[in-house]
Amino acid sequence: MGEYVILVVALAAFFVFILIVSFFKRYKRCPSDRILVVYGKVGKGGDAESRSAKCIHGGAAFIWPVIQDYAFLDLTPFSIEINLTKALSKQNIRVDVPSRFTVGISTEEGVMTNAAERLLGLSITDISNLAKDIIFGQLRLVVATMDIEEINSNRDKFLAAVSSNVEAELKKIGLKLINVNVTDINDESGYIDALGKEAAAKAINDAKKSVAEKNRDGSIGEAQAIREQRIEVAKANAIAVEGENAAMIVMANSNADRREKEAEAERLAVAAEKVTQAKALEEAYAAEKEAETARAFRDKATQTANVVIPAEIDKQRVEIAAEALAEQTRRHAKGEADAIFMKMEAEAKGIFEILSKQAEGYHQLMKAAGDDSRSAVMLMIADKLPELVRTQVEAIKNLKIDKITVWDNMGGGKDGKPATANFLSGMLGAIPPFEELFKMAGLELPDYLKGKTIAEIAKTDDVDK
Repeated sequence: MGEYVILVVALAAFFVFILIVSFFKRYKRCPSDRILVVYGKVGKGGDAESRSAKCIHGGAAFIWPVIQDYAFLDLTPFSIEINLTKALSKQNIRVDVPSRFTVGISTEEGVMTNAAERLLGLSITDISNLAKDIIFGQLRLVVATMDIEEINSNRDKFLAAVSSNVEAELKKIGLKLINVNVTDINDESGYIDALGKEAAAKAINDAKKSVAEKNRDGSIGEAQAIREQRIEVAKANAIAVEGENAAMIVMANSNADRREKEAEAERLAVAAEKVTQAKALEEAYAAEKEAETARAFRDKATQTANVVIPAEIDKQRVEIAAEALAEQTRRHAKGEADAIFMKMEAEAKGIFEILSKQAEGYHQLMKAAGDDSRSAVMLMIADKLPELVRTQVEAIKNLKIDKITVWDNMGGGKDGKPATANFLSGMLGAIPPFEELFKMAGLELPDYLKGKTIAEIAKTDDVDK
């Protein structure tokens, strides 16, 4: 079963691979020098009619298998030689019009479809022959509508008419006229040659006439030039004499003006020299005044630098030292305050911990006593009993009694006890009694700690019952 599944998967993968390869093979790109023609089922045209082909230039298309196929049209232009002979002109004169036409398949929208419908599958020779027949017919038609003089002299009009007629017909089969070149035009009657000879003779006669006229004009011009030369020379001489006289007068006036201006300049120079000397003295005095003022400012600045500035420096130094000392004092005080605060905070934390632990211990003690405060206090006192006994012992521990001498006649005192017994009772009475201590705490000692006998304890219990 597993091998069958693997085989099915492998076949499916193989078919998918074949489909992908086929897909990429059916995707066709159109080169720039060709037209991609897709034919078959290619959709509908603008008039809701089925199109025969779809033409693509400079793009790409996917060719659906079975329902579509494709082919290319070459856009390479080709040249057609047209040797039109004995074409009848408008004047019924037969002419020869040898020419060469450059034609190629058009890339204009719509015209490409004509090319796909009429030229697809044809060779360049077949297309050339087809275009040649169309060009022959249109060229004869254009020649028949024009005179020989017009054809020969107005080549631009002739070529425009040929291009217009030929291109309109070539578009019908999908071609485009690229260039027209008419090499020469001849006629069998020699009319064009006669026109050429007439034009040449006219040109020669016009040239001879022009040469003669130019020679005549040259002679007349030469005589006129000589006359004008003599007149101009005489006029120039007169003007020259007049000019010399005027120049001499101008020179004399100029010398007089020069001497006058020299005297005036001398006077102005002397005055200017004196004025300059006076200004120099004035400027010297002003400079001395400025120098004295500058010296006074300099002395003042020297005194300021020697006295005021050191005093200012000392003042600033004292202020800076005082500020530094004050800052040091503030920092010491802040440090001591921080230390005291931290110490007190630590002590407070320690006391808080001690009290927290004591409270927790008291809470545990209360739980152990069954939440009975009296029992709890009894437990606390029982826990402290050794310490209380130790305290009582310490009270008489340090008493130094080197020697006690007792004289007792054993006769007894007022209470019937001998003096020795009273003495010992007094000493024991000086020790703080447990019972009084317990009463001060609001407690009651057990009877066996009060010194009662068993009979007294039993009697007390019976009374309580």
